[in-house]
Amino acid sequence: MSRRCELTGKGPMVGNNVSHANNRTKRRFLPNLTETALMSETLGRTFRLKVSAAALRTVDHKGGLDAFLMKAKDADLSDKARRIKKEIRNAQPAS
Repeated sequence: MSRRCELTGKGPMVGNNVSHANNRTKRRFLPNLTETALMSETLGRTFRLKVSAAALRTVDHKGGLDAFLMKAKDADLSDKARRIKKEIRNAQPAS
């Protein structure tokens, strides 16, 4: 499984370890991922997603999974998150 957030697309970055003698060696900065169950109010069920800690705070701030997905760009979302977004959009009453 890739180390990529399913909601924001955040992935590993590369950089250098720099020693006291200023020697540089390559390293990877991995995102703080956690597998969480997020509840959809519209669908009334939970979904297990690999999400970064920052994305989890953003979901809370936006008002839940449904609100976050409706505002998110499809390019940033994983295939699984895009399917959830489509289900939510179909389940919402037409306005």
